[in-house]
Amino acid sequence: MSVQDKTAAGKRRAQALSGVLAGVAVIAVLVAVFIGIQVSDDDDKTTPAAAPAASQPAAEPAPVPSEPAAAPSQAAPVQPKLDKALQTKPVVKAGKGDVTKLVVTELVKGTGPALQPGQTLAANYVGVTYADGKEFESTWESGQPAQFQVGAGGLIPGWDKGLPGVKLGSRVQLDIPADMAYGEKPTGGQPAGDLRFVIDLLAAQ
Repeated sequence: MSVQDKTAAGKRRAQALSGVLAGVAVIAVLVAVFIGIQVSDDDDKTTPAAAPAASQPAAEPAPVPSEPAAAPSQAAPVQPKLDKALQTKPVVKAGKGDVTKLVVTELVKGTGPALQPGQTLAANYVGVTYADGKEFESTWESGQPAQFQVGAGGLIPGWDKGLPGVKLGSRVQLDIPADMAYGEKPTGGQPAGDLRFVIDLLAAQ
């Protein structure tokens, strides 16, 4: 082979090698670009971190009351189990002699708590004049118990003083002197003189 042939062959090998290297470089660039695209796609798919909330003034804590909240003005009614005797109207008879002081007689003993002054009582009752047993007032005919506040000055003194302390569920008899009832002379349609009441304490609140 002549020197010129050797030179030409060397050039061809150099050109071939250059072509191979160029091809490898192109492939490397393409691979790098492909990887870059994949990384970019992955970054786009990554859930972004939650943005911090806009700066807001911290909410002030609710003030702690220095005292417990006041209880509701009316408590739940207390209604004890009632004796069967309280399902029927009592027979109230006249008394004997004069009533010189308030007398409270328990006819049926209740099982509930004691009635407290200021409570509102639900009760059935019969009222008669003490001397002759003549009925002048009763809740039994209406079929609805009466409701009234005890110990607050809204009732005759015989009731306000005779009923507090009596257990709910009781049937009591109150023998009341005239000065703790409506007086010696009838006024406003109310009975005069000594009175007798039989009262069923049904519930209170």
